[in-house]
Amino acid sequence: MVLDQAGVTIAAADPRTQEAKRILAPLSLALTEQRIAVIGANGSGKSTFLRLLNGLVLPSAGTVRVNGRSTNNESSAVRRSVGFVFTDPLSQLVMPTPLEDVELSLRRRKLDKKARKAAALSILADYGLAHLAQSSIYELSGGERQLTALATVLAVAPAILVLDEPSTLLDLRNTRLLMQRLDTLPQQIIMSTHDLGLAATFDRILVFDQGELRYDGDPHRAIARYRELSA
Repeated sequence: MVLDQAGVTIAAADPRTQEAKRILAPLSLALTEQRIAVIGANGSGKSTFLRLLNGLVLPSAGTVRVNGRSTNNESSAVRRSVGFVFTDPLSQLVMPTPLEDVELSLRRRKLDKKARKAAALSILADYGLAHLAQSSIYELSGGERQLTALATVLAVAPAILVLDEPSTLLDLRNTRLLMQRLDTLPQQIIMSTHDLGLAATFDRILVFDQGELRYDGDPHRAIARYRELSA
């Protein structure tokens, strides 16, 4: 995945009296490490950056390419390669039950109805969610919802997984369960988090502040830089 001077600016509602608002300053990066953490204060540009990676947000300037495909004109293909997990799983769980949500994702495989249901049940079982397959999404705990969202995204086997603060709404136990699951995945993972202890275990950290990338590199130096910025 390569960003080439990719930035995001929102046009002014009235250009005669207002200036365009810069959300994310242009940046150029090659994201090659297996585990990359993204840290920064709320409003620092982390979420906008993550959404650039699979075309949920398009750059106002520059390009974002995944395996040579630009999000500007090949966003559907990019999204097949880059799965995205939101902070709040209810933002992406659109069907009444976990089984139906995973089945919805599997429609890309063009399986018949019976095969799709069997595949969905197998995926849920792999995540320890088989007994909740027919439960209402609203009856699940926060951790169960987040694992369901993860299973739904991974059902189509993306090469890259992007997660936007996936443990924010979870208690310690469910956070541990989620992270244990992530540790078993072969996908490249790019994840924003406020948990600095967790971020320190990643291969590389990007630090954002006020819409700019302020540090990129060694986890321990990155965390020290973030603390300087916060102070």
